[in-house]
Amino acid sequence: MKINSNNINNNGLTYKLRASVLMLFSVFLVSICAAQQTDSLRLLSPVQFMEWVRKNHPVAKQAALYIDQAEAELLATRGMFDPMLYYTSVQKTLDSKTYYNYRDAAIKIPTWMGIELMAGIENHSGEFPDPELTLGQSSYAGISVPLAKNLLMDRRRAALGQAKIFVDMSQAEQRAMVNDLLFEAMGVYWQWAADYQRYLILSDAVTANEKRYKLIQLTVEQGDRAGVDSTEALTQLLQFSFEQNEANMQFINSGYQLSTYLWSENELPVLLSPEVKPMVLPERSNPFAQAYKPLDELLQLARENHPKLRVYDNKLEILEIDRRLKFQSLLPTLNLTFNALTDGYQFWHGWSPEMLNNNNKFGAEFGMPLFLRQGRGDYRGAKLKIRSTELEQANVQVDIENKVKAYYNEQVNLLIQIRISERAFNAWTRLFEVEQQRFSLGESTLFLINSRELKMLEARQKLAELKAKFFKTAYGVEWAAGLLQ
Repeated sequence: MKINSNNINNNGLTYKLRASVLMLFSVFLVSICAAQQTDSLRLLSPVQFMEWVRKNHPVAKQAALYIDQAEAELLATRGMFDPMLYYTSVQKTLDSKTYYNYRDAAIKIPTWMGIELMAGIENHSGEFPDPELTLGQSSYAGISVPLAKNLLMDRRRAALGQAKIFVDMSQAEQRAMVNDLLFEAMGVYWQWAADYQRYLILSDAVTANEKRYKLIQLTVEQGDRAGVDSTEALTQLLQFSFEQNEANMQFINSGYQLSTYLWSENELPVLLSPEVKPMVLPERSNPFAQAYKPLDELLQLARENHPKLRVYDNKLEILEIDRRLKFQSLLPTLNLTFNALTDGYQFWHGWSPEMLNNNNKFGAEFGMPLFLRQGRGDYRGAKLKIRSTELEQANVQVDIENKVKAYYNEQVNLLIQIRISERAFNAWTRLFEVEQQRFSLGESTLFLINSRELKMLEARQKLAELKAKFFKTAYGVEWAAGLLQ
């Protein structure tokens, strides 16, 4: 049977194409499902958006992984205190002679206080045994105690204590990352809402000017007005139509920017549907109806709970453990080891109080550097690190407090500006309405109508922008105090 290599290549290529098409189709279906989440909303509130970002954004999930990683490291550090089983087998044979055959099975149990407990069994035999070892079967149980260096702190206890603090520090870092993420996201949300508000304002203006243009065009055709009035009305309409189109484009682009913060539960980006609109509009919001924390309370909350300051507290705790560990280098080494011995493997059956006097193995180890230069240098360096971190924390705290004050001051000032802007908008609206009445009575001109309308729309847009900026600043106050979670 003859095999055609071209058929094999073609079949392989067809298979790859089918696999690629299926993969793309699967991604397309998942993207459609993710997009349906926004299509079903229609209206997106600030609370919904914030919760969506908090639950699904990759940065928020990445911040949560830091906690899991710190807990994994804590688990690994706890392993330093796990009991350890040991087995040793040494045998020497030469010229058909068994010089020695030594086997030892032991267990060591480290404790939190630096004391080690141990127990084991030995079997030693051979023609030339080691005189330091006991011939035959024996068993032992003992203890090793540091009396100077490593009595109050050692590397194992330091590592475990620092690992526990790392868990707390990772939680604070996670809060700091989410705090920054939500502040950025809510700023984009209110910009999106402000752009939609501007589009609505200009749409209202276009609708009103279309009616006015048709009415004036009709009066021009009837000979009641000059043709220039029709041209002037058309100019105003075209100007507002241009700005409306520009505002719509800006709103769509803001939606794309907002979409960068929208992710599905399956960690896929979600494109905000053009049909979705902000539920809360700046123009319809009342900043004066909100309850606000006083500045002193915000500053106190920032000092006590700001995640960045808590990170520095954790750093100082870790450095304090390191300082205590470095202090051990200034102490002499004095370790005592005691083992009770007995023949055979039945240690507890053969044990008696007399063994403490007759059957035992006792050891002592002492050591101390003559100049302690390494110990003194390490200890001094540990203290300097603590001092440097304290200064850095103080600087960060002042920076945080100044940000809280700045955003709070801006928030208060915006409330004043909003109140002034509301009065200005109401005044321009009244002037426009009066001018419309005079125009209907033939006592005014279209030029004045257009001028009043432009000023009124400028005041309306300015008021909406101020309210949107106010809500951005309100989130800025919460962010500066570290309260966005």
